[in-house]
Amino acid sequence: MKKWVIVSLALLLASFTLVLLNSWKIAPGFTIKFEGKYAQGTFGKMNGTIEFDPKEPEKAVFDVAVEVASIETGNDLKNKHARSEKWFAAEKFPLIRFKSSTVMRADSGYLVTGDLEVRGIKKEVSIPFIFNEKGAAFHGHFKVNRGDFGIGKVTGKASDSTAVEIYVPVFQQ
Repeated sequence: MKKWVIVSLALLLASFTLVLLNSWKIAPGFTIKFEGKYAQGTFGKMNGTIEFDPKEPEKAVFDVAVEVASIETGNDLKNKHARSEKWFAAEKFPLIRFKSSTVMRADSGYLVTGDLEVRGIKKEVSIPFIFNEKGAAFHGHFKVNRGDFGIGKVTGKASDSTAVEIYVPVFQQ
C-alpha cells in the first residue's frame, strides 16, 4: 500500500511538471510594431497566458492582451487620436485581445488561428509564427484590416490594412 501511494505521488508530480514545462511567461523586451498608411508605431504593454510545446502544437493556447493606452506613434497628437473614439476608443475598450482556437505546424514554423478582439469586435485571424526554442521567443507577422474593427474611414483599398510584427521573448513559469 505504501509503495502504491509513493508511485501515485511520483506520477502526479511528473504530470504536474509536464504541464508546467508548457507554460510560458512573457518576458521584458517584447515588441509589437504596426505600420499602415496613416500611422506606425508600437504598443508597450502586453500580458497573457501562453501554453505551448513545439512537439505538440495542437495543444497550445494563446490568450494575450495589449493595453491600447500603451500605443506609441512618436507623435503625441497621433497617440491621442489613436486612443480616441475615432480609432481604438481606449476608455471604452482598453484591451486588444487575441485568444487562439487552433495551432498547427506550417511550412516555416507554426500557424495560430483565433479571435482577435478590437473595439469589442471579434474577427478570426491567422498568424504565422516561429518559435525559437534556444532563445525562447515567438516571432510573427500578419496583416489586419482596420475596417473590420470599425477603425477610421474605410476605403476598400490596401491602405485599410495594417502590418503587425510581434516578437515575444518568454521564460518558463
